[in-house]
Amino acid sequence: MNPADLLAPGSVSEMLIVAMAVLSVLANAYLVYRVMLVRDPLAPRLKAIRARCDALRADLVAPRRRVRREKSIGMMRRVVDRLNLLRTREARKASDRLLQAGFRSPDAVTVYFFLKLALPFAFGGLALIALYLLQVVELAPMMRLLVCIGAVVAGAYGPELYLKNAIAKRKDRLRKGLPDALDLLVICAEAGQSLDAALARVAREIGQSFPDIGEELGLCSVELGLLPERRQALENLNRRTDLPGIKGVVNTLLQTEKYGTPLAQSLRVLSAEFRNERMMKAEEKAARLPATMTVPMIIFILPPLFVVLIGPAIVRVIDLLGRL
Repeated sequence: MNPADLLAPGSVSEMLIVAMAVLSVLANAYLVYRVMLVRDPLAPRLKAIRARCDALRADLVAPRRRVRREKSIGMMRRVVDRLNLLRTREARKASDRLLQAGFRSPDAVTVYFFLKLALPFAFGGLALIALYLLQVVELAPMMRLLVCIGAVVAGAYGPELYLKNAIAKRKDRLRKGLPDALDLLVICAEAGQSLDAALARVAREIGQSFPDIGEELGLCSVELGLLPERRQALENLNRRTDLPGIKGVVNTLLQTEKYGTPLAQSLRVLSAEFRNERMMKAEEKAARLPATMTVPMIIFILPPLFVVLIGPAIVRVIDLLGRL
């Protein structure tokens, strides 16, 4: 076929070439438009922060009315309400402990009390079915009874142990992020920002590395702008965390609000103190490491070492004795 026929007017090849040229021109124009388009990189982030603040304000302002949830939560609520478990002193303590563990849902206390009530029966019933009906494991009658009692005890204390573990882990995360948050708070205070704006800015900046401390500071900044008394917002922060370091920060902020003492200087002293405390804990763990490694070394390192060093000699001695 003659190559000139491919480029003849009206041929398919000519139409393809024209279409590709048009597409390339459009693609280049779009790329030039994207390059020359000026975008604000902070706009999506500010929009997300405003949405988060609006959600927190709506949660704080909205009345605590009973709404219809899914059937499981409704059943739990009916059982707990019928037993009047939410009107006891233990309910207030459980609510504080759940806040310290990071559970902020209004139904968290209801679920907690229902689990403490239902899990002993559930675990005990499963143990009875497994040991007496299905006979999964052959045990003596006394051992079966002890296993059933142990299952009931595990169901009774399981939620408490889980909650205690969650509180300890969250406090450890808050303790690790507190010095960095105080450093940022000092910078914001020295820049002339108010306490509300400084807490909101620190919550935004530190939320990526330490989400727990960022969430608490962000919620505190929202409460400072909504609650009638600023002292109540700071005390709520103290109640939600129950951490000695945050208690010191709250006392410093209250003293600053009351007497007008310099905020930046007080926070700088607290930040240096917390950093020294964190360094001392790291040094304490490093000093404990040799004593901690002694037992694993004796169990896992010395026996293979003895086998490698003494094994060939023992084999030779056995061989010589066998020849004699």
